[in-house]
Amino acid sequence: MKLWFRTGATLLVGAGIGASAIRLLSLSGRVEVEEKHGPHPGLLSRVPVVPVPRVQASELTVSPGGSGAMMKYGFPSLANIKTRESYVTSYDPRTRTASWVIERLNPASLSGPSDRKYCNFKEDDSVHIFHRSTNADFSGSGFDRGHLAAAANHKWSQKAMEDTFYLSNVAPQNPHLNQNTWNTLEKLCRSLTKRYLNVYVCTGPLYLPRQEADGKLYVRYQVLGQNHVAVPTHFFKIVLFAANDGAGLLNQFVQSVGVSGSNAAPPADYRSPVH
Repeated sequence: MKLWFRTGATLLVGAGIGASAIRLLSLSGRVEVEEKHGPHPGLLSRVPVVPVPRVQASELTVSPGGSGAMMKYGFPSLANIKTRESYVTSYDPRTRTASWVIERLNPASLSGPSDRKYCNFKEDDSVHIFHRSTNADFSGSGFDRGHLAAAANHKWSQKAMEDTFYLSNVAPQNPHLNQNTWNTLEKLCRSLTKRYLNVYVCTGPLYLPRQEADGKLYVRYQVLGQNHVAVPTHFFKIVLFAANDGAGLLNQFVQSVGVSGSNAAPPADYRSPVH
């Protein structure tokens, strides 16, 4: 009985392996035939095919501050990318702020009928409620809701300006920094459009280590409200100036969140090399 069972099991396993081998050989032969004579007549009828027109890069057109144009030079990272009317951002759910925001400035994007008085700071519904900031988090905190993509950079469209008021595009900023030095830096970026065809600006928060009394380095930062919105220790701006001939120049600014308006150095004094 045991011998019969063992023999039967062996036959079944052998038959299964043989069938699989035949199937593989059949598929292999079919691939070879398809490579020589083309695919099976009914194959394309079962696969959706979307025609893709040939388009030269020079034929592509985008809106004045359109986010599509910002992909030209790549992104700093690819986590949680969000595309708005006027900027592209990478959101960090841990800090409840963006890791970076990229926007394109040119004369067309800086002029238009938009009016800031119709804009209000609002929650970003595209972010899960567990990972987003609210206006209540900033209330009474002593910090401004500092724009990363500045509202004044996108006057070309009311919708584009309103998109800059999502709380996912702001970070807690010292009022003196936001209303003075940072504002001056934003104006400097806008002024570059008088000399360059396009100005690409990448802005974001930093959480830099500091050496404490024990000689060790620590990353410490305050958080705001029930959602624990992180207060950056510093902010950065990286600016790419694109000339008419396509040549580009880089500049970088890093500013401390604690800088006061009365003794803040001009933006040029905050420049640091891009690594």
